Amino acid sequence: MATLASDPTIVDVAPVDIALTPAAAARVAAIAQRQDKPAVLRLSVDGGGCSGFQYKFGLADAPDVNDTVAETDGVRLVVDEISIDLVRGCSVDYVESLGGAAFRVENPQAASGCGCGTSFAI
Repeated sequence: MATLASDPTIVDVAPVDIALTPAAAARVAAIAQRQDKPAVLRLSVDGGGCSGFQYKFGLADAPDVNDTVAETDGVRLVVDEISIDLVRGCSVDYVESLGGAAFRVENPQAASGCGCGTSFAI
């Protein structure tokens, strides 16, 4: 398996581009282990939702060419080259509350968001 430094198709990033918290990394690792998949969380942005854009999460087998990659505790967060412009500077966290548990994106570019936290506007 290639490392970030030895694979020229993977864009290595500074921590300010995207970040994965230790809580989110632990949750991704647990989900990936149960599904017998690599611990790679893909964050992408789609048009839609009640605020204009919505976050989409899923497990990936590996980073794609030109993905931006951040790694925490051996877990990778990957973002495609189109979505990165909408989430640059974000942090992905995993939170549990009485209302449920979910991945949350703290996006400094979002001008507004919806109550559920899954969509945003710029």
